[in-house]
Amino acid sequence: MQINPAELSRHLQGALQPLYMVCGNEPLLLQEAADAIRAAARAAGFGARSVHVASGARFDWSEVLAASQSLNLFADRQLLEIRIPSGKPGKAGSDALQQLAAAAAGNAATLTLVLLPQLDQRTRATAWFAALAKAGAIVSVASIGRNQLPGWIAQRLAAQGQRVADGAEGQRTLQFFVDRVEGNLLAAHQEIQKLGLLYPPGVLRWEQVRQSVLDVARYDVFELSHAVLGGEPGRVLRMLDGLQAEGASPVLVHWSLADDIQALVHVKAAMAAGTPLPMALRQNRVWGPRERLIERVLPRISERRAVRLLRAAHQVDGVIKGLHHPRWPADPWQALARLAIVLCRQCRPGHLQRQPAAHQAHPV
Repeated sequence: MQINPAELSRHLQGALQPLYMVCGNEPLLLQEAADAIRAAARAAGFGARSVHVASGARFDWSEVLAASQSLNLFADRQLLEIRIPSGKPGKAGSDALQQLAAAAAGNAATLTLVLLPQLDQRTRATAWFAALAKAGAIVSVASIGRNQLPGWIAQRLAAQGQRVADGAEGQRTLQFFVDRVEGNLLAAHQEIQKLGLLYPPGVLRWEQVRQSVLDVARYDVFELSHAVLGGEPGRVLRMLDGLQAEGASPVLVHWSLADDIQALVHVKAAMAAGTPLPMALRQNRVWGPRERLIERVLPRISERRAVRLLRAAHQVDGVIKGLHHPRWPADPWQALARLAIVLCRQCRPGHLQRQPAAHQAHPV
């Protein structure tokens, strides 16, 4: 049984499943889903709780199997919680989980909760996952993307009786909020709660939010790739500043930019040779959100321009390794910022392949 996280609260008001499996990579949403199940279990009489963290190959799964059958001195029903941070229980864990799944329906004294990270298709095809899915319910908690974040923030504010102003001011307020908390949903939740403590129910003005919300955004190179290919120069520079402040490796950031450029070059070349676009993308391991972005970018960048961008990426690689180049700043982060912005401008909507004369002197 698959349960949408939005429907979990209503589901838990009825008869509980003997086993719940909660998967996701967003700590806040994973915690909220697990807390809801724990609360429902307590209300249903599962007064005891035992927690087992399978964090390595040496974890003793026999303890979990024994706990599933043991009764607590102070409660005759228990919640058995199993956390598998890696999402890979190993051979012993696989066997134990299948035994737990087989016994779940007939063990009314134990409700089992399994917490996992987001799982790929290969893991979802394993015998232990299939056994758990058959024995109970799966709650897959999806991460909140940047495009979904304004709506998520507005929804959370509404739950505590607050909202942003209508029209342009409200959009500006939500955009400011998103810029400050992007990639850090737990911090976003804390900032929303803080607004609930600082201001009464009703409309929140931009200045109130600006004074309250801290800059707690966290970024990663994959989100940087999406911002560059999406043609968002302001966001790109903000993310680069954040990555530098967090101590990210310039090599890793360069890899992300160079990987996107190489994908553009190779897909362009494949299409010029007669390969259909879908096949060219697959051959170059381009899929998911990145596939849609690159698909939109391809008509905006000529094959010649893509090759020049690749040459520029090689030059910036030298700068990062300490080799001076007359066309690029000596500071690795400044060189990365210039490369990212050049690529970003090529990717922005409305960009034409033929550049105005004012751009011809640019190193790319």
